[in-house]
Amino acid sequence: MPIPTSPDATATPGPSAAAPRVAIVTGGSRGIGRRTVGRLAADGYALVVGYAGNKDEAEAAVREAVAAGGRAIAVRADVADEDAVAALFDAAEAEFGGIDVVVHAAGRVRMAPIAEMDLAALDDLHRTNIRGTFVVARQAARRVRAGGAILTFSTSVVGLAFPTYGAYAASKGAVEALTPILARELRGRDVTANAVAPGPTATDGFLDGKDEETVARLAARAPLERLGTTADIAEVVAFLASPAGHWINGQVVRANGGII
Repeated sequence: MPIPTSPDATATPGPSAAAPRVAIVTGGSRGIGRRTVGRLAADGYALVVGYAGNKDEAEAAVREAVAAGGRAIAVRADVADEDAVAALFDAAEAEFGGIDVVVHAAGRVRMAPIAEMDLAALDDLHRTNIRGTFVVARQAARRVRAGGAILTFSTSVVGLAFPTYGAYAASKGAVEALTPILARELRGRDVTANAVAPGPTATDGFLDGKDEETVARLAARAPLERLGTTADIAEVVAFLASPAGHWINGQVVRANGGII
């Protein structure tokens, strides 16, 4: 009996050899998402920069992508709003002809001891991190072309169990449960689904409110003895999104320099 080595013939065809691969990056106006936009642009992708509210930063990300050699547009979308997310995907298809990669980097962080967490803040956090991931994943599962990839974002804090991160880690634990199931539901489509789980990474959101001693202590926990950078994480995303990373599927990749 022959061993199957190619996707189901009914899968949606990928881009032609002459067309660039197309990626949507939510949360693409800042932090890891923005660095990912630039990294994928350098690989020749056409980019849709999804952003929540800061139009100026999103347009700056577009300019950086174009300067790196890609094509790009910015589209505003609340990731937890199903109509807005559908419009985001519509814009990608209308502008570039299809979608090959979805990087869902949008998310929120709220920190407080569990006993003190405001429940309204908890609901807001989970609306973005859980519902938002589900809404984006649902559209991605319907629309990503054969040979493509879906990347969600978790956090290494799910395993590290840092105090005050309970609500945030719980929301990202849901992402880790969802993503391998998505990979299995995509059987026959030739589309992968993986989660990237950064450790402490030097973004504005991570550094905000932390004193130098705290930052140094967290940096020292990794055997590589430094914080991660947005470039570190963008490289992991670019690999998983590429044909070279296509055999990795249904995994949570802890990109954290070995911190345990």
